[in-house]
Amino acid sequence: MRFLLTSSFLLLATLLVACGTETNKDPVAEAKFQNEKRIGNEDVTSKQERDAAFVVNVMSYSMLDTEMSQMAQRKATSPDVKYLAQLIASEHAAMQKALQQLASQKSIVLPTGLGAEQAKRLGELGALNGPAFDRKYVELLEISHKTSIDEFDDMSDDAYDGDIRAFAANYLAPLKTHLDAAKDLSDKLPK
Repeated sequence: MRFLLTSSFLLLATLLVACGTETNKDPVAEAKFQNEKRIGNEDVTSKQERDAAFVVNVMSYSMLDTEMSQMAQRKATSPDVKYLAQLIASEHAAMQKALQQLASQKSIVLPTGLGAEQAKRLGELGALNGPAFDRKYVELLEISHKTSIDEFDDMSDDAYDGDIRAFAANYLAPLKTHLDAAKDLSDKLPK
């Protein structure tokens, strides 16, 4: 009886540890791994791998922009920052919905949460208040949108899949608008 209880306890402890390590995985890295695994099994071309990586990166950056914008709607002191945050949160939500549909059609695994780097940026932003928060939010928007615009611009011409190429072309202009608005706002915010 004692052996059975000890064995059961060890099995339960092992399962709990195994479950605990599952939740510590970086969602972005896990999505990329799942896509690489599927692509490897299906003998897919390197161009299709690039398409899948683009879709994962887009979702990752869009989730970060959405999370930062939701935070800015609560914490920003500037009405202009709050307005931009509201605009970005709503437009990125629509983009994420379209991206989820596209990923589903193409059997691409998307991240379920922020990656480690994105979570770090969000944490740094959340630690700030007042005008420092406003400036950092706008700075992070500029960084993420510059990166996204470069990728969208490339993929609107070079994506292997026509649907992914169309998605990139469709959302390139709104991203440029967001970047321009962030740059204008950056010039207006007190230093």
